[in-house]
This record gives sequence, C-alpha cells and structure tokens, in this order.
Amino acid sequence: MDGSHLNWLSAADMARAVSDGALSSAQLVEACLARIREVDSSIEAWAQLDPQYALEQARAADAWRSAGNAIGPLHGVPVGIKDIIDTADLPTEDGTVLHAGRTPAEDAGVVAMLRSAGAVILGKTVTTELATYAPGKTRNPHNPAHTPGGSSSGSAAAVAAGMVPLALGSQTNGSVIRPAAFCGVYGFKPSHGLIPRHGILRLSRTLDQVGVFARSIGDIALVSESLVGYDERDPDTRPRARIPFRDIAAQEPPLPPLLAFARTPVWERADAETKEAFAELKEQLGDRIVELDLPDAVIEVLELHRTVMEAEMAANLEREWEHRDRLSESLRAQLQRGRELRALDYQRAIARIAPISDGFGEIFDRCDAIVTPSAPGAAPKGLASTGDPAFCTLWTYLGMPSINLPLMQSGNGLPIGIQLVGRRNDDARLLRTARWLAARVAPEPRAAA
Repeated sequence: MDGSHLNWLSAADMARAVSDGALSSAQLVEACLARIREVDSSIEAWAQLDPQYALEQARAADAWRSAGNAIGPLHGVPVGIKDIIDTADLPTEDGTVLHAGRTPAEDAGVVAMLRSAGAVILGKTVTTELATYAPGKTRNPHNPAHTPGGSSSGSAAAVAAGMVPLALGSQTNGSVIRPAAFCGVYGFKPSHGLIPRHGILRLSRTLDQVGVFARSIGDIALVSESLVGYDERDPDTRPRARIPFRDIAAQEPPLPPLLAFARTPVWERADAETKEAFAELKEQLGDRIVELDLPDAVIEVLELHRTVMEAEMAANLEREWEHRDRLSESLRAQLQRGRELRALDYQRAIARIAPISDGFGEIFDRCDAIVTPSAPGAAPKGLASTGDPAFCTLWTYLGMPSINLPLMQSGNGLPIGIQLVGRRNDDARLLRTARWLAARVAPEPRAAA
C-alpha cells in the first residue's frame, strides 16, 4: 500500500489494516509524523510531541499483534490528546505557564481506555489557557489568518490537517463543537456523564464534557464506543450496558428522520451567510424538517450557564487565582465574577437545568434531532479570539449530546458547521441521524491544506 497518504486513512480503515496485517502501526505513525513535519509549522497544533516515543509505542503495538495476542478496536491507531487530559508519559501543562513542566503520575481515565483499546498516543494538542478563552498558538488549517476556535484548538486543527485521524477534546461551553465547525471536521460532544472525566482539568463538574474529533461519523462512533463507561472517580458516570455506537450509527433509520429547526435565542448572532445556508438546508430537506419554537425558559440560559460556569471555575481554579498576575485578563475577569456570585444565584442556576431539559420532551417525542448552526458563521479572521460559543451554550448547559457536521462552506472557502442535537442519553441514535443527514446534504469534509 502507498505510504504517502496513509495519514488520510480513516481510523476504522487504519485499525482494519493493522488487524489484517496489511499495514503496521509504525507505518501509520510515521505517515502522521511526516504530515506534521510538512504542515505544522504554519498550524502549530501540538503542545507536546515526542516522535521517537510515538514510534516506540507503535512498534510495541506491532510486536504485540505479531505475537498473536488479542487486540482492541483501535489497535495501532494514532490519537491526539488535548493538553488538559493527563498522560503519565508526556507533560500536561493545561495551556498555562503556571503548569509548565507538569507531568502527572497517571493517565486520565479516557487515556487509559484508549490504551486498552490499543491506541497509540501520538502527542498532546494545544489548548487555550486553562481551556478558557485566551487563545493558544494554533491557527486554522484552512487559512492560518483565521482562528481555529477553542478551547480544543489543536485537536480540531490536527484532525482537519491530516496529522492524526482522531483527537480528544473537552467542552464546558463550546470548546468541541465550535473548533470542529471552524476547522471543518466532525466534532462530537456526548451526553453529560457518558465519558468519565477523571484526570482532566476540572473547570465545572456540572458542565465539563469530554468530546472527540474525526473526519467521519464512523470514526466518531468507533472511538466513542471505546470511551463510554463507568468510573467511580467521576461521580456523574454510572454503570450502564455497552452502547453499540458503531452498529447503530451504521444502520439505516427505520423511517426517514424528522428534524426540528430551532431559532435559538441567539439566532440574530448568525451572519448572513449562515442564515442563507440554513434557508437552503430547509429547502433541501423539504418535509423532513419542521420549524419549532423552543421552550420559553431557554431565553435565560446564557446567564444561567455563565453563573454555573464562573462560580465553579472560581472554586476549581483557586490555586491559580493566587497567581492571577500571570493569568490572562479574560480569565481574571471570569474568576473575579465567579468569586463574587451569591450562593443563592448559583443554586438557582443549577436547579433550572432539569426543568428546562424536561421542556424539550415534546420536541424529541416528535423529532429525531434539533438542527441549529454550530457557530455564528465561519471562523473569524484574526487570532486574538476563538469566536463566539453562544450557539453551543444551551446544549452544554442541559448536557445534551451534539455533533458538528462539516457540510457547508462560506464564500471565502472556510467551513460552516451544522449542529445536530439529540435527546440526553440517546447518543447513538443522534449519530445515526447525523449520518443520514450528512449523506443527504454533502460528501465527507474536504482536506485542509
């Protein structure tokens, strides 16, 4: 097999080729490292990268298979890890000088799961400062003058540029869906509590959710299946039966899905191109999309989300606050507001999650998923901001699963994302609906230069 384009294979094809003996993990890792050498000087997606160590992992995976041992579903497949997720063999610096050189004693739960599935940890991808708003060094692979989004900037950019087929990120507001939209890849934020968060920088127990990036829905399903599970160290996870993401996502829906188009309270933030694109989407889908009003209570969600996020951030980043002169102005402002919030306002904001979520029951009883923009438009020009997360806030606050579909394009050639949202804990069905919509609307995302 020609090794010059192995980095563009899907994770599923990589895993199949390694299992069949058609390719070695070392070949795949070498192809990804070659791509990094080729393009990363203009993108800067990686915070920690040790090529020799990545190859050592790959050769160990090849030796394990050659010895006739059982292998996992991701055996030999390289994966990027957001640099707020602990790795015992690589530093985890959380995008801040305050944690420079920090090397954890053990892997995060999700990293241990990936290793158990046979994955090779290629390296650590760039995050914004403590996974908040101050940008890191990463640039958009479609046009380096534009933001890649945040806070999972490096993960989205690395997948879009063909440096790695899969990467992990996290979302407390819009940190998976927005960079996936700006970089033109699939980004999946599962239901809150589905993937354990032990060993990951904690901003907000109520809002933090692990997410994944890939170039196909099949790969999203493949890696998600390996990450869902119970971890007693994450009190929001629970024992559950294995979710067959791959089987369900690959199925044809028993009936053509019906989508609900929702003009959320932030609809006016969408730019003209995005509004036009969604008008065309509605026309293309015909009777498979209906416009529905959301519960009135969603109007207050932006403020409720901010109250929860900033209060919990202030508590979780108290040690960093002691060195606030070394934090960005935006993060200092968030933490200052969080420290000044009243306990009563915080408790009220927490208490509103369940009743607002319950208000979506009628929509999901009628429709398979809700469709909205992933962001106000394509990636903004400039690197001082990671863009507006407002189109993600509602779904993060409610803990509902959402996925970015890179199916549209702006006039300047940058991706525009479609966000599909499902009922909480109905994640596999959401992926099935997403695959149906992607096949109906457009081909798989184009490669970034």
